[in-house]
Amino acid sequence: MKDTNKHKGLRNQLVKVLIDKGIKDKEVLKAISNIPRHLFIDSSFEDFAYQDKAFPIAADQTISQPYTVAFQTELLEVKKGSKVLEIGTGSGYQTAVLLEMGAKVYTIERQKELFKKTKLFFPKINYKPKKIIFGDGYKGLPEDAPFDSIIVTAGAPFVPKPLLSQLKIGGRLVIPVGDAVQTMTLFVRTGEKDFEKLELGDFRFVPMLKEKN
Repeated sequence: MKDTNKHKGLRNQLVKVLIDKGIKDKEVLKAISNIPRHLFIDSSFEDFAYQDKAFPIAADQTISQPYTVAFQTELLEVKKGSKVLEIGTGSGYQTAVLLEMGAKVYTIERQKELFKKTKLFFPKINYKPKKIIFGDGYKGLPEDAPFDSIIVTAGAPFVPKPLLSQLKIGGRLVIPVGDAVQTMTLFVRTGEKDFEKLELGDFRFVPMLKEKN
């Protein structure tokens, strides 16, 4: 598990690409410049790890394009100590970005193969989520709610109500909503029953599935 000066240089180039695409949050950019993305993907893709592209991982899933990771993370407005729920652990790369920014991350994965693989992988690279859970992301994590923010990293055909209810007042949910193409949607909880909703452009994600295993 090597992280070389060459890898670091490629990450710096990737950060410049993200800045050119409009990412402004310095903590997000710093996290992406620090995290060895090549360790999160199949070694056959290692030479392409710092291109702004998604790549396949296990269980027919993907590691998201770095721009998508940065865009979603920026919308969360993460602070040190923020309590964040992630729906869709995947390769663990998005989780690592949040951890690198000082968030306390609770993450749920519904693909057994990915759950087992990523759970074993985190300690090897010294990242420690508060919890990594095999389960149904639609239900969220009521026993650990409320959360400062919730991020969904798969395309959801609708917005699961449990996720909205598990946000703190002032909390933010970032979720791609739609079928073939998703609209990145931000919900900000402004009161017990009140939410502000913003739609922020089209993205493509693998679908969020219920009770797959």
